[in-house]
Amino acid sequence: MSTSRPIGVIGLGLIGTSLAQRLLHAGFEVAGFDIAVERRDNLARLGGIACASAREVGERCKQIVFAVFNTDQVEAVLEASDGAHLGSDHTVICTSTCDPDRIEALAARVAKRGIHFLEAPLSGNSDQIAKGNGIALIGGERVVMDSALPVLNALCKQSYHLGPAGSGGRAKLAVNLIGGLNRAVMAEGLAFAESMGLELVPFLEVLKGSAAYSRTMDNRGLKMINSDYAPHAWLTQSLKDFTLMHEVAARVGQELPLATLYTEIVESCIAHGDGQLDNSVVMQEMRRRRKQRGN
Repeated sequence: MSTSRPIGVIGLGLIGTSLAQRLLHAGFEVAGFDIAVERRDNLARLGGIACASAREVGERCKQIVFAVFNTDQVEAVLEASDGAHLGSDHTVICTSTCDPDRIEALAARVAKRGIHFLEAPLSGNSDQIAKGNGIALIGGERVVMDSALPVLNALCKQSYHLGPAGSGGRAKLAVNLIGGLNRAVMAEGLAFAESMGLELVPFLEVLKGSAAYSRTMDNRGLKMINSDYAPHAWLTQSLKDFTLMHEVAARVGQELPLATLYTEIVESCIAHGDGQLDNSVVMQEMRRRRKQRGN
């Protein structure tokens, strides 16, 4: 793969900025766009090229990483009249968590324009991705993945090819469901331990050595204990993902009772104004529920 052109990044939120940092660290030139001017300015401070539009990214770059919020935005960038205007020989690496059925259909449509579309949602929050610990869940043609490996290897530590477009998104929804429930379980367990008078920092070390261990304890445990909710992944993003899980589950006939309960917890947090905080803020909901019972 040629590196004579910069790699594009469209969407410079928490994840997009972490991806741009990974590419810059690997020696790639990066040209990026976000509708928020301050995010473009931040990319320039990091050493990237701030573009004024998605179209400019497409003009500068043949390989473009998408890190936008949802499926609507992916479709708009690729197909709207004011989108990126990509065409023959462009490769798109879409890291967003999207509706897998719509992504499958989109990949087929843009292929007719000569666009090589690779679905690559990432497992990992922005901090994990910035440190190179993300995992890409790939849907698309294997030959496209192979041609994009220099970029994928810069973005994450491992890539799994799961099948045609849509396969990566289906895997990502299942992964995110388990991850969200792990956060909720840990928050409830910590709140329970706290209500019984246990010191949470040493108790967290007990948890890490116990049969209950999950990696969530490593990256969310102290944030919950210390009420440190500076965002690595916005809670609103969790609600978007779990809403999508329910939509897909309805199509395939799968009940998700635990996901339903987690969604209710997230919605309560957002009603309390926690939407732009880290998704570990579900700990606060557990504490609120204890206080509501007078304990």
